[in-house]
Amino acid sequence: MSRVLVTGAAGFVGRALTRHLLGLGFDVCAVGRRAGTIEEMVPLHGIGTINGATDWHGLLSGVSYVVHCAARAHKLNDRNPDRMAAFRETNVAASLALARQAAAAGVRRFIFLSSIGVNGNWTIRPFTEEDVPQPVEDYARSKLEAETGLRQLATNTGMELVIIRPPLVYGPDAPGNFGRLLALAASGLPLPLGAADAPRSFVARDNLVDFISTTIMHPRAADQIFLVADGQDLSTAKMLRLIAGGLGRSPHLVTVPPTFLFWMSGLLGKRALLDRLLSPLQVDTAKARNMLDWRPLVAAEIAVQDAARQWHTRKSVQSELRRGRA
Repeated sequence: MSRVLVTGAAGFVGRALTRHLLGLGFDVCAVGRRAGTIEEMVPLHGIGTINGATDWHGLLSGVSYVVHCAARAHKLNDRNPDRMAAFRETNVAASLALARQAAAAGVRRFIFLSSIGVNGNWTIRPFTEEDVPQPVEDYARSKLEAETGLRQLATNTGMELVIIRPPLVYGPDAPGNFGRLLALAASGLPLPLGAADAPRSFVARDNLVDFISTTIMHPRAADQIFLVADGQDLSTAKMLRLIAGGLGRSPHLVTVPPTFLFWMSGLLGKRALLDRLLSPLQVDTAKARNMLDWRPLVAAEIAVQDAARQWHTRKSVQSELRRGRA
């Protein structure tokens, strides 16, 4: 049984990946900031806040594969006075320290979860793995720096490297923009996004987790970069309609010209958020499909509605529990 170390195992992607790998028969070493348990009483090893000085040696014994999900994520309201330094400490220095120690411990393959932001923030044509990186934000720049360092380290040590750049990952407990869309759709308020029809690529968490598991042992995945997505692009307006359907509601979308929305978002300091809702961002997944013969487990429309249903169910249960305590 192959042993896989998963970092960020208590997070949105890492928890689902741990569950998936256990189901496939892998021996999983799950690592998070704080010790505890996840899933079916799987021990979670606490490593603390990661940086270039983190000592991973005690966790790498017998490990054949590392999947590095842990990262400092992009935050719209990040008040850190030196955001780039913070991103570099976690996303670059910590990643390279882990990879160096993994190579020294005899780890065969290192899978790095990067970001489509490395390619850029919007598209004229779908992004491919061959495009020259054009990161716009500090988070994406740090991911590119980590990719560059990891590729050099892999060349020097012979450890196999896989880099995965997903777009927005969604699911019932997703943080970030998808979580905001769920809350907005559930609010019943009119939303001025009826004209948000630019095509955007997304990836359901279940599809991403399945793809990661494919790259762990597939011989052709070694030393490759992959873009991964559902294969069915959705606009923000379409996404909101699907979410509303999953919630059992009618969507309340108002058609407002995007030029006006961009103007207003600039006045309110929300331009970055609106860019993620209105600008096109498409991903070409031909390499993943052709090289690895990979296909998404679940169709986007089904996955979005199912995520909304699960989110609504959990919110209802939490509400009942709060009422019971009152």
